[in-house]
Amino acid sequence: MTSELEDKSLRYRRAQSVTKAEEITAKENKARSLQFDKPLHKPRDSLFSWSSQFTNFTGLVNWGFLMLSIGGLRLFLENILKYGIRVNPLEWIIVLTGYNDGNKHQYPSIILLIFSVVPAVTSLLIEKAIAVDIISEKIGIGCQITNILFVITLPVVVLYYKGPEFSFVGISTVCMIYLIIFLKLWSYTQTNHWCRSGMKGKQAKNKLRRQSLSAPNWNKLIHAEHEQSFDEDKNDAIAAARLVKYPDNLNLKDLFYFLLAPTLCYELNFPRTTRIRKRFLVKRLLEVIFGVHLVLALFQQWMIPSVTNSVDPFTDMDPIKITERLLKLSVPNHLIWLFFFYLCFHSFLNLMGELLHFADRKFYADWWNANNISVFWSTWNLPVHMWAVRHVYIPITQMGYSKVAASTVVFFISAFFHEYLVSVPLQMFRIWAFLGMMVQPPLAVISRWAEIRLGARWGNIMVWASLILGQPLAIMMYYHDYAIAHFKPIQE
Repeated sequence: MTSELEDKSLRYRRAQSVTKAEEITAKENKARSLQFDKPLHKPRDSLFSWSSQFTNFTGLVNWGFLMLSIGGLRLFLENILKYGIRVNPLEWIIVLTGYNDGNKHQYPSIILLIFSVVPAVTSLLIEKAIAVDIISEKIGIGCQITNILFVITLPVVVLYYKGPEFSFVGISTVCMIYLIIFLKLWSYTQTNHWCRSGMKGKQAKNKLRRQSLSAPNWNKLIHAEHEQSFDEDKNDAIAAARLVKYPDNLNLKDLFYFLLAPTLCYELNFPRTTRIRKRFLVKRLLEVIFGVHLVLALFQQWMIPSVTNSVDPFTDMDPIKITERLLKLSVPNHLIWLFFFYLCFHSFLNLMGELLHFADRKFYADWWNANNISVFWSTWNLPVHMWAVRHVYIPITQMGYSKVAASTVVFFISAFFHEYLVSVPLQMFRIWAFLGMMVQPPLAVISRWAEIRLGARWGNIMVWASLILGQPLAIMMYYHDYAIAHFKPIQE
């Protein structure tokens, strides 16, 4: 008891001493202001100190933007003086269509893109066969799995036999489109399976209830249900009547809308807009046209020479030269990546969404503010993120597995398809893209640690550093291996 009183009196004396100190300081400042030396100084922190709470650094942001612009202009002029003007729009058409000098009348990439409709329609036919009990659920799921695997395997098989007829960009486009169709058909099949399972469960539940009813109460229950149905709100009834229900969704119109819609997750009733905003549509269309030309021009003028010159440093394994090539390549690569992000996730997906009256336009979140790697991967590509959560992560956790196991599976699938999009067009199997994705979970842990221990700013810096340096490193490694495999005999 005595010690508690002593502690209270001690805290009281300390509080009292602080108050007295503040009073003395205030009185001293007041007395100083009344002196004849006209004092100017008062307690203040420097603006760069955290304690100053100063936040307006607009001028420094403008300075940084101006310095980046000047540096970019210098690099542009250096590139022009060293390599000349390499931009040739005619080559873009040749590359994008898959035109090859050895087969002047064939466009194999376009043929494969047209053929991609076949597995999509096949998936619809299988779903209709299951819905009308032509085939059993088990056989139907087996057919769907085979059809989906066929989608992802076809470009590999065709490229193995007809590889010389394809251009790199042409087969890369084919692989990307077929991968998107693979993800969409996965979602289409799984969602329809959920609908069938839900309907069967509901029918079994209703059947159970009917069997438990006694005959004298049956008429009363029917009468009560009719009264309750008439008491429901009319607007809700009208809205429910407009919704498409399974299996009415199994038609070509619904399937092709989903294939063109800017989403990977299938629903029977997507949110729709009421009109097309013409001004918004024209803006997005102009952005797509200008953006495609800008990305191709930067790639042809700036990216290709930098990548080509990186072969010798990797062959010699000179760390200084490799670092210099990496830093030089990081600038054009990162600019092209940023332009591609805006072109794809904002301009093109909004263009498709506006044309199709697709109302959910949240294709990305503020990934540039991500304070760790995990936040970045869950915000920069929301269509893929939502697909992974809905069709992989949640089903795995519902099976009883841990969240860590589910996350590992998601990153493994992502790593596999990153490698697929690189190794298949290059016609050589390497694991650099796969390893680059599988190293993301450890990086997420490290960046999370940096965010907690060092602050959110350092976590964000780690995210940007991984984006700026990681991608050009993988590009140089792939090009080095490709050049050694294809060009070395010519050089010898």
